[in-house]
Amino acid sequence: MGLFDFLKKKPAPEEQADLEEALEKGLEKTKEGFISKMGRAVLGKSKVDDDVLDELEEILLTSDVGVATTLKIIERIERRVERDKFVSTEELDQVLREEVAALLDENKSYDIENAFAEPKQKPYVIMVVGVNGVGKTTTIGKLASQFHQNGLKVVLGAADTFRAAAVDQLKLWGERVGIPVIDHGMNTDPASVAFDTVKKAVDMEADIVIIDTAGRLHTKVNLMTELSKMKRVVQKFIPEAPHEVLLVLDGSTGQNAFIQAQEFTKATEVTALAITKLDGTAKGGVVIGISDQFKIPVKYIGVGEKVSDLQVFNKTTFVDSLFAKK
Repeated sequence: MGLFDFLKKKPAPEEQADLEEALEKGLEKTKEGFISKMGRAVLGKSKVDDDVLDELEEILLTSDVGVATTLKIIERIERRVERDKFVSTEELDQVLREEVAALLDENKSYDIENAFAEPKQKPYVIMVVGVNGVGKTTTIGKLASQFHQNGLKVVLGAADTFRAAAVDQLKLWGERVGIPVIDHGMNTDPASVAFDTVKKAVDMEADIVIIDTAGRLHTKVNLMTELSKMKRVVQKFIPEAPHEVLLVLDGSTGQNAFIQAQEFTKATEVTALAITKLDGTAKGGVVIGISDQFKIPVKYIGVGEKVSDLQVFNKTTFVDSLFAKK
């Protein structure tokens, strides 16, 4: 089963409009800094020259696109300038927009209409990883809520058993949404929680299973062992599970999110990314850089506090919002 091989359900026009409005608002800080700096970079110039490209490089770096991805974008624009012989500063926005969209295309960032629709294989098991503090448990709660709103049966597993707050927070989400949460309390075996969660899901013919995991990077070997054990016990019920390993990253941490992605991709096979807290930062370029550097599709982005502000990532809408001028 493919990562995004869910039944597609197109949002209603008014719902789509609300999502796009929330995205534009969530990217406001990134966009304001980006566009105002772009305006200063091309002020008084008619064509894209070395000085403009130097300014653009700095703008991309300060938006936390990352060094390697920034250099890649600059090189592509240089080739466009050389090929076309003349690129005006008025055209630069469009050229940059096209190159960013092309990068996201190459990096498997699919445009999907609704990742909260009914999966073809049930129960569809999502294992969620990420360091403490990135919004991992909140992301799980929002995912569960949106699946539930779409009429799907969801079961949550509180397998971050080393942090009481994570277990309690997940139980609160379960009570709020009205879905079962399997927990064994603090300092218990996470694999045992995962086992019982999937067993419960199979017994109740659930559609979706979401399992929280411990977010500790300082013991990477133990983390790898723990995640491997959890996968093995889940596979006793569903041999191909987990269907998705979702890494949650805090977009507001900029380059630190790159480091976290690097460490977790070494510890386990990550198949999708959720990048949260983009509304509180001017570092929204991190979405572009992380997607490019790790070749892992961004599936969700967080652009606000509401449940619906955890959005399915759509590269076209994202790029349009990022470059939209008021």
